[in-house]
Amino acid sequence: MPTLTLPPVGKTASKATILRWRKLAEQVVRKGEILLEVETDEGLAVIESAMDGIIKEVLAPAGRTISIGAPLAVIEGVANQSATQPIKQKSIPVTKTTISTGKVIPILMPKAGQSVEEGVIVKWHVQPGAMIKKGEIIFEIETDKATIEVEATDSGRLARIVAGEGASSPVLQPVAYLADNEADVDAFIAASSTSPASPAAAPAAPVEAAEKPSVELAPPAAAIGTGRIKASPAARKLAAERGVNLATVARGSGPGGRILSTDIPATGTPKPGLAAAEPVAAGELPAGAIRKRMSGMRKAIARNLTLSKTTIPHWYLRARINAGPMMAFYKSQKAKVGCSVNDIIVMASARAIMDFPAMHSRVDGESVIEFSGANIGIAVGMDDGLVVPVVMNAEQLTLAQLAVETKRLANQARAGRIENMGQGIFTISNLGMYGVDEFVAIINPPEAAILAVGAVREDVIVKDGALKAGQTLHLTLSADHRLIDGTLGAQFMARLKALLENPLQLIA
Repeated sequence: MPTLTLPPVGKTASKATILRWRKLAEQVVRKGEILLEVETDEGLAVIESAMDGIIKEVLAPAGRTISIGAPLAVIEGVANQSATQPIKQKSIPVTKTTISTGKVIPILMPKAGQSVEEGVIVKWHVQPGAMIKKGEIIFEIETDKATIEVEATDSGRLARIVAGEGASSPVLQPVAYLADNEADVDAFIAASSTSPASPAAAPAAPVEAAEKPSVELAPPAAAIGTGRIKASPAARKLAAERGVNLATVARGSGPGGRILSTDIPATGTPKPGLAAAEPVAAGELPAGAIRKRMSGMRKAIARNLTLSKTTIPHWYLRARINAGPMMAFYKSQKAKVGCSVNDIIVMASARAIMDFPAMHSRVDGESVIEFSGANIGIAVGMDDGLVVPVVMNAEQLTLAQLAVETKRLANQARAGRIENMGQGIFTISNLGMYGVDEFVAIINPPEAAILAVGAVREDVIVKDGALKAGQTLHLTLSADHRLIDGTLGAQFMARLKALLENPLQLIA
C-alpha cells in the first residue's frame, strides 16, 4: 500500500511538527479533504489529500517533528494512484490570523513581533452574528510593545468570540471563530479539545469580558501542573528546564500579570519582586516616595536593552563633521520636499550602509543574515518610552519620498501602530532637537549598529591653517563587534562623513 510522505511546506522549511490529525486510522478520506495540520518555522499549514482512500496506519503521530519526505501514514487508495504524490499542502503564514478548515475558521491571536508571546483584546469592532469581509478591521490588541489593529484574513460570519475585551491570549491561539452556525463551532472545539495534538484547548463557550477578564488558553497538562497560575507556554517550558516553581515567580511582565519566559529566573529560586496583590509595608519607602508599577512599554524597553548590553559586544566610534554644507543643503531642500535634518542623515546613512555588507547584516545564532537593503529604524520618542518603526529599503528612496515616509511612520507610531517592527538592521537616534551635543546609544537588538546624533552647533572650524566660524555635528556609532570591527567601523564613518559634508552627492 502507498506510503504518504510529508511534502514541501513553504519555501525553505526542511522540517515540520505534526499538530493534529483530522483523520485517524481506518477512516475514509476523500480527495481535497484536510488530513492533518503542521507547523514549520515559516508558519502553519494544512495538508490535503490528493486521492480517495482509507488510512491504514498513522506513522507520524501528533507532536512529532519530521523532515520533508519522511513517511506520514499508510493509505489504501484507488488502484494506480501514485504513492509519491498522495497529498498537497497549503501554507498559512504566521502573519495571518486564520487556519482554514472549511466549515469553521478560527481567528487567531496574531504574533506581533519576535518576542511577543501573548496579547490582550482591547476592543472588538464586530459582534457575533455579523458578516465580516477580508481586510476589515475586526479587533484591536495590546502587547507589551504596541496597540495593533487586526484585519480579517477571511470573509464569513462571526459565529463566536472566545476572548472578550480585556482577555489575554497566547499568540496563534483562537480568539474567535467564523462559521455558518453554532453547531459547527461546538463540533470543532470538541474535536480540538479531545485531539492529543491540539496545541491549546479552546474554550467551549463565549467569554463575557465583564465577568471573565482573562481566558486561560494554555495546554491542559500545564494547567494541571501549575493550578491557575497564568504563564505562557514558553515560560512553562523554560521553568521546567530550570527547575523553577511558577508559584515562586513574582507577578509576570505580560498582560494581566501573565508570566513570560523572560520572567523566569536562571535557577530554581524565587524571583525578587513585589506581587501585584501584596501591600507595601508601612515605612518601607522614604517619606514622600511612591511606588509605581512599570508600564508594558517600559518593561519591554528594559528587557530589550538589558538583553542588548548583556549579549551584544558593543564598541563605539565618534566623529565630528563640518555641518555647514549639510545645513545649507537642508535649507535648499526643505522648501522643495519638506525634509528634516534627520531625513538627510537617514539618507546618507542608507547610502553608506550599502557600501559595506556587514553594515546591513545581523547576527542570528552562529550565522550571519545579510539583508538586501538598508532597513533603518527611526527612534520615536513617546510619553512612556521609545519605539522604533523601520523605513524599509531606505537606500532606494529619494529625499522627497524619505521625508514623507519618516513622517508617516512617526505619526503611526505615536498613534500606537509601529510598522516593520523587528525588521531593521540599523537605527538612528537623534536627540539634537533637545540640545544634546553628543551621547552614546544602546543597540536595538538584533540590529548591527545604532547611530547617535547630537545637535548642530556653531563652532570654530580650522581649514588650511585658518580659523573660521562654522557649524559642527557630533555622531557616535555603537556597533556589534561580532560583525563590525575597528577598520570597518572607521571606513563606514568616513564614508558617512564624506556624504554629509558633500550632500549634493545624495541627489546626484
